[in-house]
Amino acid sequence: MMTPHRYLGLGPGGFHRIAYVEWGLPGNPRVCVCVHGLTRNGRDFDELAQALQQHWRVLCPDVVGRGDSDRLADPAQYGYPQYLNDMTALVARAGAARVDWVGTSMGGLIGMMMAAQANSPVRRLVVNDIGPFIPKAGLERIASYVGKDPRFATLADAEAALRKSAGTFGLRSDDEWRRFTERSVRAVGGGQYGMAYDPAIAKVFGAALHDIDLWSVWDKVRCPVLVLRGAESDVLPQATAEEMKHRGPGATVVEFAGCGHAPALMDAAQIAVVRDWLLGEAR
Repeated sequence: MMTPHRYLGLGPGGFHRIAYVEWGLPGNPRVCVCVHGLTRNGRDFDELAQALQQHWRVLCPDVVGRGDSDRLADPAQYGYPQYLNDMTALVARAGAARVDWVGTSMGGLIGMMMAAQANSPVRRLVVNDIGPFIPKAGLERIASYVGKDPRFATLADAEAALRKSAGTFGLRSDDEWRRFTERSVRAVGGGQYGMAYDPAIAKVFGAALHDIDLWSVWDKVRCPVLVLRGAESDVLPQATAEEMKHRGPGATVVEFAGCGHAPALMDAAQIAVVRDWLLGEAR
């Protein structure tokens, strides 16, 4: 069962509302936080959350500027310091001393930064197609579509556009694409649809188009880590994934064929990998 919630985050411009959905029994002390990628939202994890809710209370937030969360008046505040503050507030709101974390791309970086802190509440970490080295080429590809503010007359038009920009996610069926599209857009008036994120996030993202090296962060992570990689990913190079096995926490790495950046985690086989690893580590 999915229940929507909101809470207040605080930044330099004042308070803003963060939306999230909760799956599972409200009193379950075992909590899993699932955080999405750059232009996505918490509904990306509907299928995974349904599979985890028997064992966890699953919280899937819309990072500020995405989905049903507020947009920031100053686009310069769209960055990891704000995201970390907001996610820390979510963990506190959950009342959990420790949490498991599943993060896709940006959400994986937020989780990695959280897990690297002293006395971190992150007990186990799943990072989906992201790592401590991010090549410029992958960022440039993402920048080619982030920040544009298209309008679509129909959901079918939106789906056609997403099949191009999100083709690397590895969605296979028409039903998966339909669900993905419905979660990706919002009605914007005049019978049209727009993307469900603030295009202004591109202003900060576009200013950082260079190789990113976060190995110093990775080396501070101490909890167990599962790394998921799309076999055709241009954001998590295979060499980086291999090095993640041997540095820092010494991750387990699983590669998914037929997709790049980033595996959608809608497929039953992908979901089983995450669920089984989390359950295995919990024993």
